[in-house]
Amino acid sequence: GDMDDSTVFSDDPVAMAQKWAQAGAELIHVIDLNGAFAKSPQNIDAIRKILRHVQVPIQLGGGIRNQKTIEMYINMGAKRVILGSEAVHRPEFVDEACREFPNQIVLGIDARNGYVATDGWIHTTRVRAMDLAKQFENSGLAAINFTDIHRDGMQSGLNIIEIQDLAEAIEIPVIASGGV
Repeated sequence: GDMDDSTVFSDDPVAMAQKWAQAGAELIHVIDLNGAFAKSPQNIDAIRKILRHVQVPIQLGGGIRNQKTIEMYINMGAKRVILGSEAVHRPEFVDEACREFPNQIVLGIDARNGYVATDGWIHTTRVRAMDLAKQFENSGLAAINFTDIHRDGMQSGLNIIEIQDLAEAIEIPVIASGGV
C-alpha cells in the first residue's frame, strides 16, 4: 500500500521468473503493482517478455478492470488472470469474466484484519474476506489467492487459522499468500 516503501530484489523480471521456474515452481504469480495503483496495466512489455521466455504457467493481476485486458493477457499466454478490487467495486464484472474465461479467473483477496483491502491495499473496506469469498462460491473461479497483508513480506509465516477457516468454508481452491 506504499509505493515509496518497497524492496527491489531485481531489475530484471524475466530473470526472476526464470529463476523460480528453474527452482521448480509449478505456477508463477506476477502482479503489476504499478497497475494496481494506476487502475490500469502499466508493465505490459515486462509481462509480455515473462510470458514469452518462461515455460511455467503464469497467473497475473494488477490494474485489470475490463474484459479487454483479461482477453489481452490470456491471448499473450497467461494461464490465469487475477481480479481483486473489482470484486468489491463491480462484482458483476467478476461473474461475467468467469463465464467468459472459464477456469482462468482467480479472485485475489487481500485482507487486513479480516477485511478486504482494495486498490493496491490503499483502502480497507467493510467487506469481510470470508463474505467476499462466499459471494463468488458459484461463479466458476479457478481459485482464490488469499493474502494476509500484515504478514506479506514479513517472513513471519502464513495466517494458518484464517486460511484454514476460508478453505473449509468454500469449495473454491485457496492459494495461501503472505508471510512465506
